[in-house]
Order: sequence, then C-alpha cells, then structure tokens
Amino acid sequence: MIYRKAEKELLSLATQFKAVAVTGPRQSGKTTLVRKVFKHKPYANLENPDIRRFAMEDPRGFLFTYPEGAILDEVQRAPELFSYLQQILDEQTGKGLFILTGSNNFLLQENISQSLAGRVGYLFLLPLSLSEIGFKKFSSNQILFKGGYPGLYQENTDIAKFYSNYIRTYVERDVRLVKNITNLYTFERFLRLCAGRTGQLLNMSNLAIETGVDVKTISSWISVLEASFIVFRLQPYHKNFNKRIVKMPKLYFYDTGLAVALMGVENDSQLKLHPFRGNLFENLVVVEFLKKRYNKGKTNNLYFWRDNTGNEIDLIIDQGDNLVPIEIKSGQTISTEFMKGIKFWNKLTRTEGGYIVYDGNMLQRRSDGITLLPLKDLKTIEV
Repeated sequence: MIYRKAEKELLSLATQFKAVAVTGPRQSGKTTLVRKVFKHKPYANLENPDIRRFAMEDPRGFLFTYPEGAILDEVQRAPELFSYLQQILDEQTGKGLFILTGSNNFLLQENISQSLAGRVGYLFLLPLSLSEIGFKKFSSNQILFKGGYPGLYQENTDIAKFYSNYIRTYVERDVRLVKNITNLYTFERFLRLCAGRTGQLLNMSNLAIETGVDVKTISSWISVLEASFIVFRLQPYHKNFNKRIVKMPKLYFYDTGLAVALMGVENDSQLKLHPFRGNLFENLVVVEFLKKRYNKGKTNNLYFWRDNTGNEIDLIIDQGDNLVPIEIKSGQTISTEFMKGIKFWNKLTRTEGGYIVYDGNMLQRRSDGITLLPLKDLKTIEV
C-alpha cells in the first residue's frame, strides 16, 4: 500500500473534530486511506443502492446502526443523513466519530454548511504526489502521461482504458449529480477543449464560441468541473507593483494524466514533441505544490503574476511575510532565457532570489540568489 502524506493530518483532525470530511476526486484514494487509518470503524458505502435506500428512507435508524461512529463513503448521495448527524454529534463528546468521504465537493460542502458547520474538519485528498509515486522510477513524460491516480500504480492497469472509463463515468453519472446537464456530448466536447487550455488564461468568451454555448453556461460548467475536482483556477496575484496586471485566472487540471487523455495522447513517447508539453509540465509542478498544501491541511496560497506587456511569473507562493517566485521550464538544458522572468520580478519588487524548476538533473544555486531546481528536488521548497 502506498503511504499517503495526508495520513498525519487526517489523524490530527480526528482528535480535534467530532467528524472529519475527506473530499477529493474519484479514485484519488480516499476510501483506501480512511479504511486504513480507521480500520476499527464500520464502513458503509452510500454508492450501494441498498445502503443508500436505507439511509434515505430511515436516516435515524441507519445512523443508530453505528452507535460508536462509522466511515460513511460518498455521503453526499444521502443528504437526508446530515440533519440527523448534527443531533448525534451534538449529543456526543468524543472526537473523530464519523469519517465522511465524498467526490463531489459542492454537494458535500453544501450539506455540511447547512447542518454540520463547526463540527467537521476538512481534508482535501488529491491524487498521488511525486514523492508518493516514487518519482525517480519514472521519466517526467511517463508521469505526465500516467498521472497520479493510485490505482494505476498498484495494479497492472491499462492507462488508456482507465481514463476512458473515468471520463465516461464522470460525464454520464457525476455531472448529472451536480447539475442537470442534458447535452452530455456538448459537455464532453467542452471538457476536451478545457484540456487544450491547460496552463493558459481562462477566456470564457472564447471557450463559449468554440463550445457553441453562451458564456453563462461556460461559467456554470467550469464550476461543475471545480466542484468535482477536475480543474482548478489559479488566481492572479492582486498587488499591482505599478504595472497593469492581467486579472484572468489560469486553468489547470488536478491530474495531468486526465488532461493528457482528454487531448487524445495514446502513449508517453508522444509527449516528447507534443505542443502542449510545456503547459502540462507547468501543470504538474503547480498541482504538486497544491498537494503539498492540502496534505498538511493548509489552504491554497498559490498565485501567478503577469502584466499587460507579457512579463510573467508562473507561480507565486504567498507566505504572508514573503512572496516566493517560481518559474517553470520544461526544458532539460539551462539557458539564460530561464532567468528572464525572475530577474524582472526581482527588479520590480526590489527583492532577491527565487526558483526555476526545470526538467534537467543539475541543481544550481546562483550568486544572485536564484536556484535552478530539478523536478526531483521540488520537495525542498517550503509551502
């Protein structure tokens, strides 16, 4: 079994809150993690029609079946449980009684905020991080192609078939749970168009024209993708520094393997000369920092910065009293062009240093404070 970095935070939350909600994409390992950490707790999967029917028709009786708590998997499928859970948790003094999991963040948060606010600790579990995968065993193209879903690393699974089924299940079932989208063909086309915009500014008007729907629909559909942990928006850093800055967010996928599958890539060798390889590599690095934050129970503190003349920093980590600039380069050979963005940022902000994460092997610490960091050494940057 792959050790998950989030295990420590999950145990900590269970000592602080009466219930813990673990949410994240389908197949990210939520069930495996909670059943390993809380192996003594009974388990109920609300995806099972018989169990779900019992929970929906007699929520009080269902919960009384578990007087000492339980793991309730995909609990958003039975929203009737939440108001009864509130009463049970209020009457109990123990911590970590119920462990709730869900792959639909919108539905889960909506029910928790209505009934269980203040009683539940949150953990976001994304697919495997580079250190959890054991990055040194694979090339960067293999990681980009395969992605981070745990099932692909524990079984001899056909990657193309895995993602084909994942996309079909997501579009045909999960999307309908969040929103009653009738034209699933158009939605799937929209999803594939989003994959082609990985690492780019999110221009909803342009996306609406290509999809053939209005901007309001695109905005709604992006929210659906975010709620089900398919994509996230990286926001621009808001401080101006006396420059006109871009205010559009950038679009990234929570998993590069899914983005690659949606692009129609059939094997990792096709990525060597793929026109979107740089964007995918950037996506890989950005989401890796997000995983590091979430695994520690921290919120998102990541931004990018770009002005209206094209000067840009791919990633900014806001540490409160310090901004850490990071440039991301998919090349393996260091060039002076790598330094351009960081040096402009340092001059603009009157600061020194920063990181350039690239796909080579040599770690270099330059005299101006800039560090060139191979992907394998990403863990050395604190978030």
